Amino acid sequence: MIKLGIMSFAHMHAYSYATAIAQVNGVELSAVWDDDVARGKAAAEQNGTKLIADLDAFLKSDIDGVIICSENVKHRPMVEAAARAKKWILCEKPLATTIEDARAMVELCKKEGVGLGTAFPCRHVPPLVAVKNDIADGKYGNIYAATCTNNGSYPGGWFADEALSGGGATMDHTVHVADVLRWMLGKEFTHVYCENGNLIRTGIGTDDFGALHLEMEGGVKIQHIASWNRSKSYPTWGDVTMEIIGEKGVVTVDAFNQKINLYNDDAMKAQWVGWGDNSDLGLVQDFADSIRERRDPAASGIDGLKAVEVTVAAYKSAKSNQRVAV
Repeated sequence: MIKLGIMSFAHMHAYSYATAIAQVNGVELSAVWDDDVARGKAAAEQNGTKLIADLDAFLKSDIDGVIICSENVKHRPMVEAAARAKKWILCEKPLATTIEDARAMVELCKKEGVGLGTAFPCRHVPPLVAVKNDIADGKYGNIYAATCTNNGSYPGGWFADEALSGGGATMDHTVHVADVLRWMLGKEFTHVYCENGNLIRTGIGTDDFGALHLEMEGGVKIQHIASWNRSKSYPTWGDVTMEIIGEKGVVTVDAFNQKINLYNDDAMKAQWVGWGDNSDLGLVQDFADSIRERRDPAASGIDGLKAVEVTVAAYKSAKSNQRVAV
Protein backbone atom coordinates (compact mmCIF):
# COMPACT_ATOMS: atom_id res chain seq x y z
CA MET A 1 0.00 0.00 0.00
CA ILE A 2 1.33 3.42 -1.02
CA LYS A 3 0.56 5.95 1.70
CA LEU A 4 0.22 9.57 0.59
CA GLY A 5 -0.12 12.81 2.50
CA ILE A 6 -1.50 16.11 1.24
CA MET A 7 0.29 19.26 2.35
CA SER A 8 -2.19 22.17 2.35
CA PHE A 9 -5.68 22.42 0.90
CA ALA A 10 -5.18 26.07 -0.11
CA HIS A 11 -5.51 25.08 -3.78
CA MET A 12 -8.89 23.66 -4.82
CA HIS A 13 -7.17 20.89 -6.78
CA ALA A 14 -6.26 19.26 -3.46
CA TYR A 15 -9.86 18.13 -3.04
CA SER A 16 -9.87 16.53 -6.49
CA TYR A 17 -6.59 14.75 -5.78
CA ALA A 18 -7.93 13.45 -2.48
CA THR A 19 -10.96 12.03 -4.30
CA ALA A 20 -8.68 10.46 -6.91
CA ILE A 21 -6.48 8.84 -4.26
CA ALA A 22 -9.54 7.05 -2.88
CA GLN A 23 -10.22 5.59 -6.34
CA VAL A 24 -6.72 4.26 -7.13
CA ASN A 25 -6.03 0.69 -6.08
CA GLY A 26 -3.17 0.23 -3.64
CA VAL A 27 -3.07 3.90 -2.63
CA GLU A 28 -4.48 5.64 0.44
CA LEU A 29 -4.61 9.15 1.83
CA SER A 30 -2.87 8.48 5.13
CA ALA A 31 -2.62 12.00 6.57
CA VAL A 32 -3.17 15.69 5.98
CA TRP A 33 -1.12 18.67 7.10
CA ASP A 34 -2.15 22.28 6.59
CA ASP A 35 -0.80 25.55 7.93
CA ASP A 36 -4.47 26.51 8.26
CA VAL A 37 -5.39 23.98 10.94
CA ALA A 38 -9.15 24.49 10.68
CA ARG A 39 -9.06 23.99 6.91
CA GLY A 40 -6.85 20.94 7.27
CA LYS A 41 -9.08 19.40 9.92
CA ALA A 42 -12.17 19.87 7.77
CA ALA A 43 -10.42 18.39 4.73
CA ALA A 44 -9.17 15.40 6.73
CA GLU A 45 -12.67 14.70 8.07
CA GLN A 46 -14.19 15.08 4.62
CA ASN A 47 -11.76 12.51 3.20
CA GLY A 48 -11.81 10.02 6.06
CA THR A 49 -8.24 10.50 7.21
CA LYS A 50 -6.34 12.22 10.02
CA LEU A 51 -4.84 15.66 10.44
CA ILE A 52 -1.28 15.82 11.75
CA ALA A 53 -1.01 19.45 12.78
CA ASP A 54 2.75 19.42 13.45
CA LEU A 55 4.77 19.53 10.22
CA ASP A 56 7.75 17.60 11.61
CA ALA A 57 5.48 14.86 12.90
CA PHE A 58 3.65 14.75 9.57
CA LEU A 59 6.90 14.33 7.64
CA LYS A 60 8.23 11.73 10.11
CA SER A 61 5.09 9.61 9.72
CA ASP A 62 4.97 6.52 7.51
CA ILE A 63 3.74 8.35 4.39
CA ASP A 64 5.65 7.49 1.22
CA GLY A 65 4.96 10.70 -0.66
CA VAL A 66 3.25 14.08 -0.47
CA ILE A 67 1.09 16.15 -2.78
CA ILE A 68 1.67 19.86 -2.18
CA CYS A 69 -1.30 22.14 -2.87
CA SER A 70 -0.37 25.34 -1.04
CA GLU A 71 -0.32 28.91 -2.28
CA ASN A 72 2.24 29.19 -5.07
CA VAL A 73 4.89 31.10 -3.12
CA LYS A 74 4.93 28.42 -0.41
CA HIS A 75 5.84 25.60 -2.78
CA ARG A 76 9.58 25.90 -2.33
CA PRO A 77 9.75 25.67 1.49
CA MET A 78 7.25 22.80 1.51
CA VAL A 79 9.09 20.90 -1.22
CA GLU A 80 12.39 21.41 0.56
CA ALA A 81 10.99 20.17 3.88
CA ALA A 82 9.53 17.07 2.23
CA ALA A 83 12.72 16.38 0.27
CA ARG A 84 14.84 16.51 3.42
CA ALA A 85 12.39 14.03 4.98
CA LYS A 86 13.04 11.72 1.99
CA LYS A 87 9.45 11.81 0.74
CA TRP A 88 8.48 11.56 -2.93
CA ILE A 89 6.85 14.81 -4.04
CA LEU A 90 4.11 15.89 -6.43
CA CYS A 91 3.82 19.68 -6.41
CA GLU A 92 0.89 21.67 -7.73
CA LYS A 93 1.61 23.92 -10.70
CA PRO A 94 3.26 26.32 -11.19
CA LEU A 95 6.22 24.58 -9.59
CA ALA A 96 7.40 27.98 -8.32
CA THR A 97 6.94 31.67 -9.01
CA THR A 98 10.58 32.29 -9.93
CA ILE A 99 13.18 30.41 -11.95
CA GLU A 100 15.57 30.55 -9.02
CA ASP A 101 13.11 28.84 -6.68
CA ALA A 102 12.17 26.18 -9.22
CA ARG A 103 15.81 25.38 -9.97
CA ALA A 104 16.65 25.18 -6.26
CA MET A 105 13.77 22.74 -5.70
CA VAL A 106 14.92 20.50 -8.55
CA GLU A 107 18.51 20.52 -7.34
CA LEU A 108 17.64 19.73 -3.73
CA CYS A 109 15.37 16.82 -4.66
CA LYS A 110 18.15 15.40 -6.82
CA LYS A 111 20.62 15.81 -3.95
CA GLU A 112 18.26 14.11 -1.49
CA GLY A 113 17.49 11.30 -3.93
CA VAL A 114 13.74 11.81 -4.05
CA GLY A 115 11.39 12.09 -7.01
CA LEU A 116 9.87 15.48 -7.82
CA GLY A 117 6.85 15.84 -10.07
CA THR A 118 4.75 18.77 -11.23
CA ALA A 119 0.95 18.39 -11.28
CA PHE A 120 0.26 18.56 -15.01
CA PRO A 121 -2.83 16.35 -15.37
CA CYS A 122 -3.23 17.32 -19.03
CA ARG A 123 -0.60 14.70 -19.81
CA HIS A 124 -3.21 12.14 -18.78
CA VAL A 125 -6.07 13.45 -20.94
CA PRO A 126 -6.81 10.80 -23.64
CA PRO A 127 -7.47 13.23 -26.54
CA LEU A 128 -4.16 14.99 -25.88
CA VAL A 129 -2.34 11.65 -25.57
CA ALA A 130 -3.85 10.59 -28.92
CA VAL A 131 -2.69 13.78 -30.64
CA LYS A 132 0.79 13.42 -29.15
CA ASN A 133 1.03 9.86 -30.48
CA ASP A 134 -0.19 10.90 -33.94
CA ILE A 135 2.43 13.67 -34.08
CA ALA A 136 5.14 11.22 -33.01
CA ASP A 137 3.99 8.79 -35.74
CA GLY A 138 4.36 11.53 -38.35
CA LYS A 139 0.66 11.77 -39.22
CA TYR A 140 0.84 15.57 -39.51
CA GLY A 141 4.42 15.86 -40.68
CA ASN A 142 6.45 18.80 -39.44
CA ILE A 143 4.50 21.03 -37.06
CA TYR A 144 4.49 24.68 -38.03
CA ALA A 145 2.15 26.44 -35.60
CA ALA A 146 -0.54 26.09 -32.96
CA THR A 147 -3.33 28.20 -31.50
CA CYS A 148 -4.20 27.36 -27.90
CA THR A 149 -6.50 28.48 -25.09
CA ASN A 150 -6.70 27.85 -21.38
CA ASN A 151 -9.64 29.92 -20.19
CA GLY A 152 -11.09 29.48 -16.74
CA SER A 153 -13.22 30.86 -13.96
CA TYR A 154 -11.87 33.52 -11.63
CA PRO A 155 -10.71 31.61 -8.52
CA GLY A 156 -10.56 34.63 -6.20
CA GLY A 157 -8.86 34.48 -2.83
CA TRP A 158 -5.09 34.21 -2.76
CA PHE A 159 -4.93 33.71 -6.55
CA ALA A 160 -5.54 37.45 -6.89
CA ASP A 161 -2.89 38.33 -4.29
CA GLU A 162 0.44 38.56 -6.10
CA ALA A 163 2.34 38.18 -2.84
CA LEU A 164 0.94 34.64 -2.58
CA SER A 165 0.34 33.68 -6.20
CA GLY A 166 3.26 35.35 -7.95
CA GLY A 167 0.99 36.29 -10.85
CA GLY A 168 -2.51 35.97 -12.24
CA ALA A 169 -4.16 34.21 -15.15
CA THR A 170 -1.03 34.41 -17.30
CA MET A 171 0.83 32.32 -14.75
CA ASP A 172 -2.09 30.14 -13.73
CA HIS A 173 -3.16 29.21 -17.26
CA THR A 174 0.02 29.28 -19.33
CA VAL A 175 1.98 26.52 -17.58
CA HIS A 176 -0.45 23.78 -18.65
CA VAL A 177 -0.29 24.64 -22.34
CA ALA A 178 3.46 25.25 -22.24
CA ASP A 179 3.99 21.80 -20.76
CA VAL A 180 1.64 20.06 -23.19
CA LEU A 181 3.40 21.61 -26.18
CA ARG A 182 6.87 20.66 -24.90
CA TRP A 183 5.60 17.14 -24.24
CA MET A 184 3.88 16.79 -27.61
CA LEU A 185 6.50 18.33 -29.84
CA GLY A 186 9.74 17.54 -28.00
CA LYS A 187 10.89 21.12 -28.48
CA GLU A 188 11.81 23.95 -26.10
CA PHE A 189 10.45 27.48 -26.11
CA THR A 190 12.86 30.14 -27.31
CA HIS A 191 10.95 33.46 -27.21
CA VAL A 192 7.81 34.99 -25.72
CA TYR A 193 5.86 38.15 -26.41
CA CYS A 194 3.00 38.83 -24.00
CA GLU A 195 0.40 41.48 -23.38
CA ASN A 196 -1.67 41.08 -20.24
CA GLY A 197 -3.70 42.99 -17.71
CA ASN A 198 -7.23 43.32 -16.38
CA LEU A 199 -9.76 43.15 -19.18
CA ILE A 200 -12.56 41.56 -17.18
CA ARG A 201 -12.18 42.57 -13.54
CA THR A 202 -10.81 45.73 -12.02
CA GLY A 203 -9.46 46.15 -8.55
CA ILE A 204 -7.83 42.73 -8.23
CA GLY A 205 -4.14 42.37 -7.51
CA THR A 206 -3.19 40.31 -10.56
CA ASP A 207 -3.82 40.08 -14.29
CA ASP A 208 -6.92 38.20 -15.43
CA PHE A 209 -6.02 37.94 -19.11
CA GLY A 210 -2.89 37.24 -21.14
CA ALA A 211 -2.33 37.10 -24.91
CA LEU A 212 0.93 35.31 -25.68
CA HIS A 213 2.85 34.84 -28.90
CA LEU A 214 5.56 32.24 -28.44
CA GLU A 215 8.25 30.59 -30.54
CA MET A 216 9.72 27.13 -30.12
CA GLU A 217 12.84 25.50 -31.50
CA GLY A 218 12.70 25.15 -35.27
CA GLY A 219 10.58 28.28 -35.61
CA VAL A 220 7.27 26.76 -34.46
CA LYS A 221 4.86 29.64 -33.81
CA ILE A 222 2.36 29.49 -30.95
CA GLN A 223 -0.56 31.76 -30.12
CA HIS A 224 -2.03 31.30 -26.65
CA ILE A 225 -4.84 32.92 -24.65
CA ALA A 226 -4.73 32.52 -20.86
CA SER A 227 -7.62 33.99 -18.92
CA TRP A 228 -10.08 33.96 -16.05
CA ASN A 229 -12.86 35.03 -18.41
CA ARG A 230 -15.58 32.50 -17.58
CA SER A 231 -18.65 33.96 -15.91
CA LYS A 232 -20.29 32.48 -12.81
CA SER A 233 -23.08 31.13 -15.02
CA TYR A 234 -20.69 29.30 -17.38
CA PRO A 235 -21.34 25.53 -17.46
CA THR A 236 -17.88 24.53 -16.21
CA TRP A 237 -14.58 25.90 -14.94
CA GLY A 238 -13.03 26.43 -18.38
CA ASP A 239 -11.12 24.75 -21.19
CA VAL A 240 -7.89 23.58 -22.78
CA THR A 241 -8.10 23.71 -26.58
CA MET A 242 -5.53 23.46 -29.38
CA GLU A 243 -5.46 23.75 -33.15
CA ILE A 244 -2.16 22.39 -34.41
CA ILE A 245 -1.02 23.06 -37.97
CA GLY A 246 1.32 20.63 -39.70
CA GLU A 247 2.65 20.10 -43.21
CA LYS A 248 0.23 17.18 -43.77
CA GLY A 249 -2.84 18.50 -42.01
CA VAL A 250 -4.49 20.31 -39.13
CA VAL A 251 -5.78 18.74 -35.91
CA THR A 252 -8.15 20.39 -33.44
CA VAL A 253 -8.48 19.06 -29.92
CA ASP A 254 -10.80 20.05 -27.07
CA ALA A 255 -9.23 18.36 -24.08
CA PHE A 256 -12.32 18.26 -21.86
CA ASN A 257 -15.11 17.71 -24.39
CA GLN A 258 -16.16 14.34 -22.94
CA LYS A 259 -19.32 15.77 -21.39
CA ILE A 260 -23.10 15.85 -21.40
CA ASN A 261 -25.34 18.90 -21.08
CA LEU A 262 -27.31 19.16 -17.84
CA TYR A 263 -30.02 21.79 -17.43
CA ASN A 264 -30.14 22.11 -13.65
CA ASP A 265 -33.13 23.93 -12.17
CA ASP A 266 -31.50 23.81 -8.72
CA ALA A 267 -28.44 25.69 -9.98
CA MET A 268 -30.56 27.65 -12.49
CA LYS A 269 -28.00 27.26 -15.22
CA ALA A 270 -26.76 24.79 -17.79
CA GLN A 271 -23.92 22.57 -16.60
CA TRP A 272 -21.48 20.17 -18.24
CA VAL A 273 -21.10 16.78 -16.62
CA GLY A 274 -17.99 14.86 -17.60
CA TRP A 275 -18.50 11.26 -18.65
CA GLY A 276 -14.98 10.44 -19.79
CA ASP A 277 -11.64 9.73 -18.20
CA ASN A 278 -10.51 11.61 -15.10
CA SER A 279 -7.04 13.02 -15.72
CA ASP A 280 -6.43 13.45 -11.98
CA LEU A 281 -6.75 9.67 -11.60
CA GLY A 282 -3.98 9.27 -14.15
CA LEU A 283 -1.87 11.85 -12.36
CA VAL A 284 -2.23 10.14 -8.97
CA GLN A 285 -1.71 6.66 -10.47
CA ASP A 286 1.53 7.80 -12.11
CA PHE A 287 2.69 9.42 -8.87
CA ALA A 288 2.09 6.18 -6.96
CA ASP A 289 3.89 4.21 -9.69
CA SER A 290 6.84 6.62 -9.51
CA ILE A 291 7.16 5.89 -5.79
CA ARG A 292 7.09 2.13 -6.39
CA GLU A 293 9.59 2.39 -9.25
CA ARG A 294 11.77 5.03 -7.52
CA ARG A 295 11.67 7.44 -10.45
CA ASP A 296 10.45 10.95 -11.14
CA PRO A 297 6.75 11.30 -12.01
CA ALA A 298 5.88 11.61 -15.71
CA ALA A 299 5.92 15.42 -15.52
CA SER A 300 9.09 15.99 -13.56
CA GLY A 301 10.48 18.92 -11.65
CA ILE A 302 12.50 19.80 -14.74
CA ASP A 303 9.26 19.99 -16.72
CA GLY A 304 7.85 22.28 -14.04
CA LEU A 305 10.97 24.45 -14.24
CA LYS A 306 10.66 24.76 -18.02
CA ALA A 307 7.06 25.92 -17.71
CA VAL A 308 8.07 28.47 -15.07
CA GLU A 309 10.72 29.82 -17.44
CA VAL A 310 7.97 30.51 -19.99
CA THR A 311 5.72 32.33 -17.52
CA VAL A 312 8.58 34.41 -16.09
CA ALA A 313 9.52 35.44 -19.64
CA ALA A 314 5.86 36.31 -20.32
CA TYR A 315 5.69 38.70 -17.38
CA LYS A 316 9.01 40.28 -18.36
CA SER A 317 7.65 40.79 -21.87
CA ALA A 318 4.38 42.30 -20.62
CA LYS A 319 6.29 44.73 -18.43
CA SER A 320 8.79 45.76 -21.10
CA ASN A 321 6.54 45.51 -24.20
CA GLN A 322 9.38 43.59 -25.80
CA ARG A 323 9.90 40.08 -27.13
CA VAL A 324 11.87 38.16 -24.49
CA ALA A 325 14.16 35.15 -24.83
CA VAL A 326 13.31 32.15 -22.67
